[in-house]
Amino acid sequence: MFIDTAKILVKSGKGGDGAISFRREKYVAKGGPDGGDGGRGGNVILEADSAKTTLMDFRYKKKYTAEHGVNGSGSKCYGKDGEDLIIKVPMGTIVRDVETNKIMGDLSHPNDRIVVAAGGRGGKGNAKFATPTRQAPHFAEPGMPGEERWIALELKLLADVGLLGFPNVGKSTLLSMVSKAKPKIANYHFTTIKPNLGVVNLKGIESFVIADIPGIIEGAAEGVGLGIDFLRHIERTRILIHVVDISGLEGRDPVQDVIKINEELKKYNVKLWDRPQIIAANKYDLINDESVFIKFKEEMNNMGYEHVFKISAATNMGVDELMKEAARMLSNIPVTEIEIPEEERFVPEEKKFTYTINKVSEGIYQVEGSFVDRLLASVNIHDPHSLKYFQKVLVNKGIFDELKDMGIKDGDLVRLNDFEFEYLF
Repeated sequence: MFIDTAKILVKSGKGGDGAISFRREKYVAKGGPDGGDGGRGGNVILEADSAKTTLMDFRYKKKYTAEHGVNGSGSKCYGKDGEDLIIKVPMGTIVRDVETNKIMGDLSHPNDRIVVAAGGRGGKGNAKFATPTRQAPHFAEPGMPGEERWIALELKLLADVGLLGFPNVGKSTLLSMVSKAKPKIANYHFTTIKPNLGVVNLKGIESFVIADIPGIIEGAAEGVGLGIDFLRHIERTRILIHVVDISGLEGRDPVQDVIKINEELKKYNVKLWDRPQIIAANKYDLINDESVFIKFKEEMNNMGYEHVFKISAATNMGVDELMKEAARMLSNIPVTEIEIPEEERFVPEEKKFTYTINKVSEGIYQVEGSFVDRLLASVNIHDPHSLKYFQKVLVNKGIFDELKDMGIKDGDLVRLNDFEFEYLF
């Protein structure tokens, strides 16, 4: 089975908490603070693996979590960093943040890596909060939380040449003739419902990868059928071989087929439409009049297509010449990189701890939010030095100024989650 899209939840590790500890040694009456910092949480990393070809693994496992950082300890011992979680994906995978639909990265080369969820920073131990006036801090910093997000994986085949054309024009047959690929072949429409890859190895040319892209129909760029899913796989190809049925036995006009397919390419991506194309007039062995091909070639030349070959994929007529021309053109075309417009790039948001202040009733104010949760987790409300630090943080954050602007008076009650105190300033 070929799976080319997947959605998974990734969660990085939380940073370890800083330690509250004091030296306890014989003959040392009052040892100073020696709490160590917590370790960093593990990152979630995606890595391109050339051995993988599908996203099938992600069909059965949806959640991936990295290790948490270890808490700090006494004697200024730092906690161990959480181990990074490395997830292997096929080369050619584009990663999107589901919430914003922005592109986080393009893993198109072997061992390419991208951090999709950064581990939380470890908290500082109480040794880091010691000052000449605060020599025995009874508080430490908690570790920063990890990141959690849904990401979408989108696989785009890494093929040098893409076989393009309407259903049942002979693309699968051509692929089977020029490579060891064994696509399903039958005389009905949409035989191919997934892209097939093959490697072309001919004497005298450098080998290249060729993909049989499933038949594209009118409206593909708007998502008719499986259009957009199919068009996605052509984006990385450097050359397109446009296969048409020159015989007309199914009542198709090969010239109109070329026009319609290219209209779909242009709607989907102008750069894709502008990619070099070789026209392969297939089933040549089924026509009785050479003038049919001559007229077709003239019309193609007039439309700007210089490379037009008559072939019969079923009998292998003209196929080697077609592949050699493709190899020659590839030698002059650099590998195509997916261009990510600036407006489509994912920019991670800076981690911010926020709060809100509400006047619950006359003389009672409530302060809540992630900033409050973190602050209360880091202080010891039963220690005077810790409370002094707590008050200093509230002043520096501007919370007391906001309370003044809201009309707070001495003696009013301020609540931070379950902790409350009288306002006296």
